[in-house]
Amino acid sequence: MTKRVVLGALFGALAVLGTGCGDECVDQYDCRDKGSAPEGQQWTCNADNKCELQNVTPPPEEDAGVEADAGTEDAGTEVDAGTEDAGTEVDAGTEMDAGMNVAKGGACTASTDCMAGLRCEAATCQSLLIAVTGNDGGTRALVTAYDVPGMTSLSADGVASAYPRFGPDGTQVAFVQGDVTAAAGELAVRPVPVTAAAPTVLTTGTAAGNARIRYMEWEPGNLIAWVRGSTGISTIAATGGTPAQATGNGTFPDWAPNGTDYAYSAAGNGIYVSTGGGAPAPLAGSPTSGEQPHYNRTTSQLLFLANPEGETVTFGTDTTPVLKLYTLPVTGGGTPELLAGKTSDAVTGGTLESYIANPNWAPDGSWVAYVRAYYQNVGGAATLCGNAGATLCGNTPGNVIFLQRVNTSTGAAEGAAVKLVDNATLPSFSPDGRLLAYILGGALKVQPIDPATGQPSGAPIEHPKDTYTVLTSEGDDHRPRWQPR
Repeated sequence: MTKRVVLGALFGALAVLGTGCGDECVDQYDCRDKGSAPEGQQWTCNADNKCELQNVTPPPEEDAGVEADAGTEDAGTEVDAGTEDAGTEVDAGTEMDAGMNVAKGGACTASTDCMAGLRCEAATCQSLLIAVTGNDGGTRALVTAYDVPGMTSLSADGVASAYPRFGPDGTQVAFVQGDVTAAAGELAVRPVPVTAAAPTVLTTGTAAGNARIRYMEWEPGNLIAWVRGSTGISTIAATGGTPAQATGNGTFPDWAPNGTDYAYSAAGNGIYVSTGGGAPAPLAGSPTSGEQPHYNRTTSQLLFLANPEGETVTFGTDTTPVLKLYTLPVTGGGTPELLAGKTSDAVTGGTLESYIANPNWAPDGSWVAYVRAYYQNVGGAATLCGNAGATLCGNTPGNVIFLQRVNTSTGAAEGAAVKLVDNATLPSFSPDGRLLAYILGGALKVQPIDPATGQPSGAPIEHPKDTYTVLTSEGDDHRPRWQPR
């Protein structure tokens, strides 16, 4: 039997990642615990690695609102962002640098006024929310502020829910409630921040093809899309109405930045793309084994997994493809660029090997996060490292999250991959690219990232596994989703 092995968060403790001994900070982000700065000032990290207040210098008026042009071909960012001489993407004039001076609780008129990890909510910079699926004895769709532990269920007490997805303006979240594993499950939406308002049910799996609702995606789409059971994609407006069948087959739908185009994968046929509302067509150059396509918010590169050589590995009775990570221009296609391939190293008694899982773009297309899954192979029988019997693995963990820098023009890898954290899975970049959420041992963690180097920037923000265990068993369906800015 062939089955996709979904890699959960595995065993082991998170390595301590922090500032140097005695340092209070390494950048202004580490000063967030100082609270709101007085009007006209901001917290910064000085040369002695101490937090101090500095006067804010207003940006030139002609630079205000630069985010509206970020990602367009004439914005001067797409060609240079990510090159060695561009001063790194944080200086390339993208949304990451457009303002971003106002700390949490400060006054704002737009989210680009706010520091990383914040959005302008009711004229105040507030923490972005993260949505995950957890379990407290029952399955629950959950939201939490990225920097404040404490998760809130989107469904009522005793009602199962799963797969929370934010809308494109960040003011609503969709999820499945009721019988989330069968056609009777309801697709519902409710406003965020979560209020006393009851969820609004849009449709059910029974009404929309008599199949379970899963692999759902919304932001940045104009519609909510999902997979009917195991194959075939449906859509519905956030205001309700009659569900529409977008495709008769396929899975892993993903919306393009324009909210209309979308990509998906069809088993044995590879990646398909629908442009301008047209009928989906195969992406030229994509292998027939291509799956799990992902758009970023800026470049024309599509990210996907594939196994063009047809290599497989057997875990027990389950046969799994040895997937590798590629990019390919979504317009015109071409020859895929390999970002991360398999590894195979001889060890006494067999081989130590790995393949790629759970990729995710940084919003500007300058970085990719992915999981490298390590396993021992003895005479064709594989065991994931960290599991009982994986004696050839030594200290090698089962899952490792890596970051890979990507040329935003060509989609090619630039430099060596950056190892981020062991035993973790399902990495997910924040909308400003400065934070990476992931799951480790059933707990949500958020790691500040230096977008110039991909290295950790301070210690991870911990969301203790107390009431809820965050689920990972359904792979990308359980990847943390960030509220848009």
